[in-house]
Amino acid sequence: MTDVVREHSEEPGDPHGDEGRPSDPGAPVDRENQPPRRGEERAVHAFRKVPRTGVIYVTTEAARLGFHPGRDSASAGPSEPGADEGADGWCNLGQGQPETGPLPGAPERCAAVPIDGDDQEYAPVAGLWELREAVASLYNRAYRRGMPSRYTAENVAVSGGGRIALTRAAAALGQINLGHFLPDYTAYEELLDIFRLFSPIPILLEGERGYSFSVGDLRREILGRGLSAILASNPCNPTGKHVRGEELAAWVRTAKELDCALLLDEFYSHYVYGMGDVAPMESAARYVEEVDRDPVVIFDGLTKNWRYPGWRVTWTVGPREVIEAVASAGSFLDGGGSKPMQRAAAELLTIEHTRAETTAIHRAFSRKRELLLAGLRKIGVTIDAEPEGTFYVWGSVADLPPGLSDGHGFFRAALGERIIVVPGEFFDVNPGKRRAGRPSRFRHHVRFSFGPSEEVLVRALGRLERMVGERRRA
Repeated sequence: MTDVVREHSEEPGDPHGDEGRPSDPGAPVDRENQPPRRGEERAVHAFRKVPRTGVIYVTTEAARLGFHPGRDSASAGPSEPGADEGADGWCNLGQGQPETGPLPGAPERCAAVPIDGDDQEYAPVAGLWELREAVASLYNRAYRRGMPSRYTAENVAVSGGGRIALTRAAAALGQINLGHFLPDYTAYEELLDIFRLFSPIPILLEGERGYSFSVGDLRREILGRGLSAILASNPCNPTGKHVRGEELAAWVRTAKELDCALLLDEFYSHYVYGMGDVAPMESAARYVEEVDRDPVVIFDGLTKNWRYPGWRVTWTVGPREVIEAVASAGSFLDGGGSKPMQRAAAELLTIEHTRAETTAIHRAFSRKRELLLAGLRKIGVTIDAEPEGTFYVWGSVADLPPGLSDGHGFFRAALGERIIVVPGEFFDVNPGKRRAGRPSRFRHHVRFSFGPSEEVLVRALGRLERMVGERRRA
């Protein structure tokens, strides 16, 4: 099957260039994102080619070989419609969503959404008031008991997806230096490039240090680079590094002292490990002293932590003046989210429902985490640091046999085994392609997801073990 994959590998690309993929003379070519060849002209010159994010790129390449995102989805669990039930089916270890079917001990999954008469109308751009109140109440009960400063509905804006929430915030930033980490979430690249008021400043994290970043490091970067804001996923996608407890509290205090806004993507904040077995949840909201003055802005939603990615219901929590700004940005960017989905979402945000769901997630995903870590180490993948959060394992394939020892080579070979993974170079966030011509530090890394069901993980690990074993014997 490897020969079939190489059918799409005829044209080299420039290093992490405008096609939205890293360089590799043998890498699969995303023909829809290619610049015109010599003698060709675009039909409509006004539009540029917009790159796909890492997950979309790899699933598009898999679709060329027969993968069907709906029919072959592994996210539903083996008993759900659309699940990948066949032994020859695809194993999507590239997916950025958790399995969405029932989990032992979890609340019953919502299977229908009622639509009220006025739900046919637009929702307010900032979101339904009842949902904004529900989000504020959840944060107060989960993280702020006994604290005099409390979130209200005015500290919450609702949006139609995580990228929309982040885009609203980016559109509301002023002429500042904004720090972002390497590696981090692939979608940040275009987000940080498309708005020209602020300047994105990369901050390097090192695998040799387990991708840690101390409060002293934070202070040095803010003062040394003149940063007015920092954008980060916490826990980090892809490494799983998690800033928590007193360390996170110190981050919040430092941000307040130095007047540097922390823009924290907390979409994986219920997928944390080593914090106990019952409803492990962490948020910077726990360490904010004054909700309307501390420069902490939090992004979260139903996508990961409640396992309803298709609902596209997310929120931003922060000082009222920030919420007013992001809501104003939403008025021209997206116009607001779905009214019936927001109304239904409010019922899922009780503290009781949230804790029960989080406890079930922790039990199921902790088991899958151990399974994937052990299986990857068995085939020779090096883990810089075990994930403290998320449902990803970030591993180096540098010690695998030739043809599998770089992220794209491994990705191509895995496609031949009907397995999808994401090459690490996609997480080398490079807005504006300012590092053209330089190889990525993460060209030997791959992100593996344990979002799919345990059955899919077992099947994928068996195929990977066979694939690596055959290469070693060749």
